[in-house]
Amino acid sequence: MAKLKHMFKKTAVLFRDREDRNQEKKEPSAPEGLWLKCPKCGEVVYRDDVKAHGYVCPKCEGYFRIGTRTRIRMVADTGTFQEWFTDLETENPLEYPGYEERIADLQEKTKLHEAVTVGKCMVNGLETVLGVCDARFLMGSMGYVVGEKITRAFERATEEKLPVVLFTSSGGARMQEGIVSLMQMAKTSAAIRKHSEAGLFYLPVLTDPTTGGVTASFAMLGDVILAEPGALIGFAGPRVIAQTIGQKLPEGFQRAEFLVEKGIIDGVVKRQELKETVWKLLNIHQDALQYIHYGDTQNVENLPEIRNSRGKAAGCDKKELTAWERVEISRSKERPTTLSYVQQVFDDFLELHGDRSFRDDGAVIGGIAMFGGQPVTVIGQQKGKNVKENIYRNFGMASPEGYRKALRLMKQAEKFGRPVVTFVDTPGAACGIEAEERGQGEAIARNLLEMSGIQTPMVSILIGEGGSGGALGLAVTDEVWMMENATYSILSPEGFASILWKDGKRAKEASEVMKITAKDLKKLQIIEKVIREPEPANEENLPEIAEEIREDLDGFLRKSCQKTREQIVEERYERFRRM
Repeated sequence: MAKLKHMFKKTAVLFRDREDRNQEKKEPSAPEGLWLKCPKCGEVVYRDDVKAHGYVCPKCEGYFRIGTRTRIRMVADTGTFQEWFTDLETENPLEYPGYEERIADLQEKTKLHEAVTVGKCMVNGLETVLGVCDARFLMGSMGYVVGEKITRAFERATEEKLPVVLFTSSGGARMQEGIVSLMQMAKTSAAIRKHSEAGLFYLPVLTDPTTGGVTASFAMLGDVILAEPGALIGFAGPRVIAQTIGQKLPEGFQRAEFLVEKGIIDGVVKRQELKETVWKLLNIHQDALQYIHYGDTQNVENLPEIRNSRGKAAGCDKKELTAWERVEISRSKERPTTLSYVQQVFDDFLELHGDRSFRDDGAVIGGIAMFGGQPVTVIGQQKGKNVKENIYRNFGMASPEGYRKALRLMKQAEKFGRPVVTFVDTPGAACGIEAEERGQGEAIARNLLEMSGIQTPMVSILIGEGGSGGALGLAVTDEVWMMENATYSILSPEGFASILWKDGKRAKEASEVMKITAKDLKKLQIIEKVIREPEPANEENLPEIAEEIREDLDGFLRKSCQKTREQIVEERYERFRRM
């Protein structure tokens, strides 16, 4: 009996040892010093590996939250950051018990003055105002001092004519300061408006988490809004939303990638690429402020020259094509798309996404690029090269949010004095229940209205189909150019024949009647320029065609910058008034 008890006792110890080992596997602990526990995958990783990887888990690519000093080291040039406004003191408007003591304790633990640190620094040699929110300090919540620091930072940036880069990380308003905290949303937003009206650039970078009153104020008011991968971004927290509506939330709801898809922010940038991206945007907008002074004839001499080393694309000894043949060529899958032209004509294209309210429409691409050292805004309708891509791009047929994205980027270009180049290639605007529900007609009408008054040079290039109001929604510009085999029409030949002749099969005949070719439209003075195609445009001859476009654009910009902003708008009005 004693032997049996001894055996069971041993077995019990074995079971306990096994449970202990299993428990260790389920809940890994991170030894202090050399190791860190990943907040995403739970794996224990070597601290130096995480640091070398930009504080990103080398196993799952999950992002660690980083403190203020680390963020400044990763963005600012070494030794250039000068902190501002450290004399502000936190008040206790609600006389909330223990609030002053809590602030003092956090200041001691974090070595921070408050939940946001602001100052001036250099980013790859470019001067900027930099702000960093820190979630370790009361979850980065916004009380009086946070709001006051951010407001003063924008005011000083406006005085010194500097851009602002602000890294957000916050749980929102600070409950301990009640209504005073709420008022900081309005105060910071008003300061940002003044900074914007001065023509200055603001870039918020949203990090994990950015929620509540911060999301509903300074975090979402940038000229360009970027986010780190996987960052939680939203007004109400996901748990609150799920409990309120009693539904399971979609996968990835309120994460940075979700917000790009829904058109709320411009893009997601990996932490390792963040400083370079911030620098590029600062550089582009510094150039935008300094490059062109409209109406200054002396400025023309400073513009870099674009010269065509190969000569114009030759169009000799070509068979004259019928209108229907050009219709078929304009619809060819072999024709270069907007992105093809952008890559050939411009440098350093940075795509921006979304209409800021509903969705990022894949049928319209847009962003900022460089042309001969000058920043420009480029927008165009984008078709796909295969079935999957065409479904995503909706065959180049833009939805209301596509037109609203385009208009947002045009207004941004106007603010910074950037010329706008649009590429038109669409059979028409998207039609359907959803498009009508979201106001397709209003979106196109709004573009026509606003484009007629945008105070910066604009030119449109029809590269394929130019169908109806869907095309015109991107073509109310100073000049309109057409590729030799592009078309521009009130609607498709099939639609024309169906409406007037009740027979869509007479499309070939209709195309001849409609006057839709580049040659016809140049004669009617609907367009200013025909860009010749030595043979139907394709990816192989695109470099030659792009070189002619570059030379033509160079001439257009040189001519435009001699005009005042008011003159540009008046001449655009007169252009359409004559039609």
